[in-house]
Amino acid sequence: MTVDAVRARQRELGVPEAFEWVHETTPALLDAVRASGLDVRLAPLMVRMAPAAPPAPGGARVRLLDPDDPDFARDFATRSAVADLGFANLGTATGPIGPAERDAAATPTPDARLAYFRDAARAGSFQHAVAETAEGIVATGAIQVAPTGAEVVGVATLPSARRRGLGAAVTDLLARYAQEQGCDLVFLSAESDAVARVYERSGFVRIGTACIAENPS
Repeated sequence: MTVDAVRARQRELGVPEAFEWVHETTPALLDAVRASGLDVRLAPLMVRMAPAAPPAPGGARVRLLDPDDPDFARDFATRSAVADLGFANLGTATGPIGPAERDAAATPTPDARLAYFRDAARAGSFQHAVAETAEGIVATGAIQVAPTGAEVVGVATLPSARRRGLGAAVTDLLARYAQEQGCDLVFLSAESDAVARVYERSGFVRIGTACIAENPS
């Protein structure tokens, strides 16, 4: 089946036209996907090889979100705003965007989506973590847990709170959670080489290149 045929089927199903693969195992796919018109991002693919917990960031608390906490809905909306702002301002550099912008961007999570993540957290298949300071939640991330392994996803820090080890601490907590559930394989895709160095502090090493293809925005 060609890339164009897969994209046509994705459109029929109403799902995003997207592909993910490991470049080193299927190198010929890169040119084919690019020729179809999709944008392809090459990201360092990293695996947790050994626990290397970073020092706890001074003055910050790092924790998993508890689906049964009365404040779960509020915290989930706040961490979602942190993630949106973090990914809208990629990189590791500090910047002016901080708690005020986070609070302005936070909106209630639709009930169905919130229920999905509550159920997933209770089942142990999808957990969110946050780092919070006196300014509230300033970093976040999540982990998807499957029988064969777990993937750390969506790690983001408000630009105003970067360079404090918060992203590394969130990543470490998520990786330890998965390993405590019996996952021998914990992996992630870093946004860049600079971001990959953050994950190295949590015991991750680069083993390849993840290709992430999506429609041009």
